[in-house]
Amino acid sequence: MMIVLGEKKIMTQFRNKYYLDAATLIDVTDCVVAGKVELPDGRKVLLVGFGKKKKPTKPEIGQFKELGFVPNFVEQVVVDDEAFDKISIGDKLFSYLETGEKVDVFGKSKGKGFTGVVKRWGFSGGPKTHGQSDRHRAIGAIGAQTPGRVFKGKKMAGRHGNKRVTVKNLKILDIFENNNRTYVLLKGAVPGPYGAVVGIRLTK
Repeated sequence: MMIVLGEKKIMTQFRNKYYLDAATLIDVTDCVVAGKVELPDGRKVLLVGFGKKKKPTKPEIGQFKELGFVPNFVEQVVVDDEAFDKISIGDKLFSYLETGEKVDVFGKSKGKGFTGVVKRWGFSGGPKTHGQSDRHRAIGAIGAQTPGRVFKGKKMAGRHGNKRVTVKNLKILDIFENNNRTYVLLKGAVPGPYGAVVGIRLTK
């Protein structure tokens, strides 16, 4: 299973036979193999990097000395012996993507701050009539008399978003080059704002 990192550029439309599909454009040009590691338990790991760090530390410079620069983002991918021997440091990985195949996309979702239960969990809120004054978006009852406490994990108000999210089975509509950049057009939406780094994981 391979992972290709890319930058979310913009959302657009893709014309299907009778209607328009939402699509997301991702720039995967700068995704390279940043390193190769053999773990003590025998597993072979590729370090997939994206971007270039402006102010790396000396340990980071030493770790990625063979690559020549320090990537801004790094993901670890466990591969078999054949793929480990075949791939070299510095290789581009967008060649593993094919038009028409299904992929999983992960990234950090947009942070929405401290939100209430209606926005965070989709609660319906209280009634709008019959003397109700200020309880339209309130949580309501949060527990019973027994056991006299609120159970852990109760859906309540709190910080919303800003966490790793995976969207599964998105179809690759097109892969093309423009101005020496390689772009992938995915059907549907992916996590994060424009400019965010997302990972494209092959499902096969």
